[in-house]
Amino acid sequence: MPNPIARLLPKRFRKAETVIPVVRLNGVIMSGGSPLRSSINLASVAPLLERAFAHKDAPAVAISVNSPGGSPVQSRLVFQRIRDLAEEKNKRVVVACEDLAASGGYMIACAGDEIVADPSSVVGSIGVVSGGFGFVDLIAKLGIERRVHTAGQNKATLDPFRPERPEDVEHLKALQLDVHRTFIDLVRSRRGDRLADHPDLFSGLFWSGTRGLELGLVDRVGDLRSVLRETYGPKVRLAVIQQKRGLFGLGRGAGAGALAGAAAEAVLAAADERALWARYGL
Repeated sequence: MPNPIARLLPKRFRKAETVIPVVRLNGVIMSGGSPLRSSINLASVAPLLERAFAHKDAPAVAISVNSPGGSPVQSRLVFQRIRDLAEEKNKRVVVACEDLAASGGYMIACAGDEIVADPSSVVGSIGVVSGGFGFVDLIAKLGIERRVHTAGQNKATLDPFRPERPEDVEHLKALQLDVHRTFIDLVRSRRGDRLADHPDLFSGLFWSGTRGLELGLVDRVGDLRSVLRETYGPKVRLAVIQQKRGLFGLGRGAGAGALAGAAAEAVLAAADERALWARYGL
């Protein structure tokens, strides 16, 4: 731990050290969120990124990513904010993949000038997925009649209580292809000729950190502290940028009503989030 008294001394009397701000991005990527549920979105991470890149003497900013993905829009917004700040502040970005940097998590990781992964990290999953359930046979067995009235013939597209129409599925897949192309273009623009020529690279498959290195998805296998010490010398200090917390570790301004609503929302969202992590065996 750094000596607090040393910080009070003039710079010329201090031991030279290099401070690297670290922003930890952990959770599912989704708009919104609550004090009781860890999620990644532009609104929640932008203040942390601003503080990290505001360190004048830091030659780089480190981003730790641990996410199974989620919203492609929020993923790209966070990615773009990191790149904008890096160019504005003229700082290098080092991204460390923890357990998982997959799908939107990997999109954010591509904001790094260098991507570091543990040998057992899971990386990749460059694809787009949507899922749901069909309840047509169930409600028929229960004797329930589904009534839907719309203005616009496609307003009830993919209604889970009505039979699936081939034209609805075709429309959804076309939309997914558009999002997938955007994802592929982003990865190619950032990784360039570091990417291996592999037929499954953009198929949605995911790999270990070791295999990700061979495919060019990451730049090296290791841990963040060791990589930063190797790059900037042994006197590197990692300064984790944390969100300001109030009572019981919850965000400031969280009232009783908001916390009750957040608790209910967290319970409802837990199954979906668990399913996202479980896709990668975690």
